[in-house]
Amino acid sequence: MPHGHSPSVLKTIRSLSQTTRLCRAARGPVVLVPTMGALHRGHAALIERARSLAGREGLVVVSIFVNPTQFGPKEDFSRYPRPFAADRMLCAAHGADVIFHPAAEAMYPTGNSTLVDETDVSAVLCGAARPGHFRGVCTVVLKLLQITQPEVAVFGLKDFQQCAVIRRMVRDLNVPVRIVPVATVREADGLALSSRNRYLTAAERAQAPVLRRALRAASAAFHAGETRAAKLRQLILKTLAAAPLARPDYVEIADADTLRPVRQVGRGTVFALAVFFGQTRLIDNLWLR
Repeated sequence: MPHGHSPSVLKTIRSLSQTTRLCRAARGPVVLVPTMGALHRGHAALIERARSLAGREGLVVVSIFVNPTQFGPKEDFSRYPRPFAADRMLCAAHGADVIFHPAAEAMYPTGNSTLVDETDVSAVLCGAARPGHFRGVCTVVLKLLQITQPEVAVFGLKDFQQCAVIRRMVRDLNVPVRIVPVATVREADGLALSSRNRYLTAAERAQAPVLRRALRAASAAFHAGETRAAKLRQLILKTLAAAPLARPDYVEIADADTLRPVRQVGRGTVFALAVFFGQTRLIDNLWLR
């Protein structure tokens, strides 16, 4: 499908199921890119990766659904941006074939009483800080996988824990899909692209690159020979402290698969952090592959 081709917008579960079934029978693989909209260059990279995985004959489906079940009671569901016209243009420019844009009532009809709870990888990091968040993520992602039945689904590594939780859910529930992680896209000063960056004040935005600086400082110390997690964690916290507006929520050094804290750092370790600037919570990570 050529870039710039206008993707079809489907709003019902039935229409998407029919479309993907026909494509699989006649053409090539179906690749799903689940999003909550407010798309930026990070999402563009996901869609382009999906396009290359689908090939010319396959189908790239981008879901745009602000999922109410993954927001906590004090979180920003109502103010989460929903610029659908701009999102549609970005999808078209980067090779999406179909946009799935359902109403909340379609995804969660009255009487919906089944939730999906991964209880291990989701219990730490953001899961500890945001109870119920990953239950909402797992439920909506499993629903999207069931509706779309893709061969492949693409997720950004900025949400490292989300990738790990979804990989575990797919493994445990025998979902026949390959999960492909895509590297984080950054601003020139290192700040990870996020739909939440728009909430930062000018002063907060100027200090926000400290997240990446702190992670890189720990990585440099590790490559220079420091393998004690406690020391590297102290270094991250010390670097963050240089930004007066940054309030760390957590700083963890963990095994990349289980997300459990490690005492000795090596390949397969991830440095993960969440930091508040005012009311805005930013996350970032660095994975020692």
